[in-house]
Amino acid sequence: MIYLDYAATTPMSEEALFAFTETARMYYGNPSSLHDDGTQAAELVNLARAELAHMIGGRCEGLYFTSGGSDGNFFALTSLALGNRERGNHIITSPLEHGSVQQALSFLEEDGFEITVLPIDPNGRINVDDLQRAIRKETILVTIAHGNSEIGVIQPLSEIGALLKEKNIIFHSDCVQTFGKIPLHAGEMNIGALTISAHKIHGPKGVGAVYISPDFSWKPLLSNGTHERGFRPGTVNTPGIVSFITAASNQVNHMVEWNTNVQELRNYFLSLTDEDEHLIVEGHSRTTLPHFLAIRLKGIEGQYVMLELNRYKIAVSTGSACKAGQQEPSKALLAMGRSADEAHELVRITLGKETTKAEIQALTKAIHVLTKRYYDQTGS
Repeated sequence: MIYLDYAATTPMSEEALFAFTETARMYYGNPSSLHDDGTQAAELVNLARAELAHMIGGRCEGLYFTSGGSDGNFFALTSLALGNRERGNHIITSPLEHGSVQQALSFLEEDGFEITVLPIDPNGRINVDDLQRAIRKETILVTIAHGNSEIGVIQPLSEIGALLKEKNIIFHSDCVQTFGKIPLHAGEMNIGALTISAHKIHGPKGVGAVYISPDFSWKPLLSNGTHERGFRPGTVNTPGIVSFITAASNQVNHMVEWNTNVQELRNYFLSLTDEDEHLIVEGHSRTTLPHFLAIRLKGIEGQYVMLELNRYKIAVSTGSACKAGQQEPSKALLAMGRSADEAHELVRITLGKETTKAEIQALTKAIHVLTKRYYDQTGS
């Protein structure tokens, strides 16, 4: 199988697998237990906490381990909103957020919070002037993803962060798709809170982290929790956390090399398909994650293309993995002004460190064969 769905998940690296199994074998104590085995596990978790905080440019006392990006987004947004409710009830977001962010905001809206969704340009970017106009005296929180999970568009976090710092508004960003792939520094970018996940960077599934600057207040939705200083319930996943930090360290340390490699592969795909008048690439190359190829084949539903490519043993997707099996049009493309038919055409190809030029050649050949057969059959 040619795997080209790295935005959905990544295979665990050998280093991350080794770290997981060795930690599970040697540090099986519950970090909340007071005996020596528990204390040793807790010390290991705190070492991992400090290392990960350094990687994201944050302070270790603001880092909380979670079971992944989706629950991290939910806990971050609800905790920040509830913890700052006395200041106001207005939250600003974008139409390009992951489903977990949208679900958290819907939950808060039912609890009396007001949500404003910003417009975006045809390439999927937010205009900071629109954000400034949307701010009210009741605005307490802005949540805007660093990189969109459907088309990979990157938002100008530094500009957004500078504005929100000036206005004393908390800035949260879902950085699940960008951590370890493009530069991210909470302090320098004035990001007050962010969410990341392990399985997008060759770590294990079921573990992630939320950073909330210690300068901000928060209140957990579920009170009286005893784990992660009350941020969330549940025994801390010690082997998963150590494996996460191992994978994160490898990804961050080789980010430039990774970036160059996937960009070259992306450009190679574009060079092989630049004369295909039926193929459209969404998003501007300068503002899209380097491993993303969000394409449309005119008149062909993305799900049909995905299933046909699967017959050729090529794995791609039609958008966020959390919406797999749903045949709704891409919300990202609709927000960018595409028609419903065009939004149904989305095919998301995402590259990784294991991707080769031979695989890109096989992909383009398969696309050519299936599109020719489709257009010949339909007379398009």
